[in-house]
Amino acid sequence: MVSSTIQHNAPVGIFDSGVGGFSVLRHIQAQLPNEHLLYFADSGFAPYGDKPEEIVIERVLGIGAFLVSRGVKALVVACNTATVAAVRILRQHYPDMPIVGVEPGLKPGAAATRNGTVGVLATDRTLAGEKFLLLRDQIVEATGARFVLQPCVGLADQIEFGESGSPALDAMLERYVAPLLAQGADTLVLGCTHYPLVQASIERVIRRHTDADVTLIDTGDAVARQLARLLEAAGLLRRDDGEPPLLTGFTSASGAALSAAFASLLGQEPPVHEVAIGATLSDPEGPRI
Repeated sequence: MVSSTIQHNAPVGIFDSGVGGFSVLRHIQAQLPNEHLLYFADSGFAPYGDKPEEIVIERVLGIGAFLVSRGVKALVVACNTATVAAVRILRQHYPDMPIVGVEPGLKPGAAATRNGTVGVLATDRTLAGEKFLLLRDQIVEATGARFVLQPCVGLADQIEFGESGSPALDAMLERYVAPLLAQGADTLVLGCTHYPLVQASIERVIRRHTDADVTLIDTGDAVARQLARLLEAAGLLRRDDGEPPLLTGFTSASGAALSAAFASLLGQEPPVHEVAIGATLSDPEGPRI
């Protein structure tokens, strides 16, 4: 249960299996520039996409509890796999807290397509999730769009470990993107928060196969807008009080690696704390916001 005394200047907690949630974080920073933010990268347990659902649920609840213990006023599950597996359960644990998950982008994909064929790049776990399949069927019935699903085994790992722009990443993207284009997709849903981080590489693969315009759907913007709506409705938006917003990173793996990722992917250098993996997520040193 969340305390009713939570303050508007409390931080927002954002978490992902690794650095993929940076694609959501940057939209939140752009749309809510006054908010204090805590970012948890569960890189020591990545990827989530090949883990049993009960393990993903356990991690989500553990990280959620850790962030709540740090005094957050809202939670953002910046991971498609974690959202599909556990956002409903997380909301049951914290019914009074604004919680935003990452939708797989099917609705905007159906709205954007010109020829009715939408390719979806995502993890096995996301594509097999009951929530995802139900949403797909609802949108197909409502719009008539055809969704071509492409599981991207190993792609989040390549991005997580800094393989952006490498020949290995390029070959993997070729293997996953080209078949969708061959089946006529004019819109591609980036159904994992890691994928927008290599959007330029995806666009290069597209240009090798077609001169037609192909729309890429990144749902980070929609997540930030939903967070803003929920915070405003709850009276929890932080206003500009002259004090700069703070970003703090936490990771279950290497703090140095997360610091390097912040610098290379976002051009930022926030303080980063390592959090021990175990049955209970320990509380690292460092002041609370």
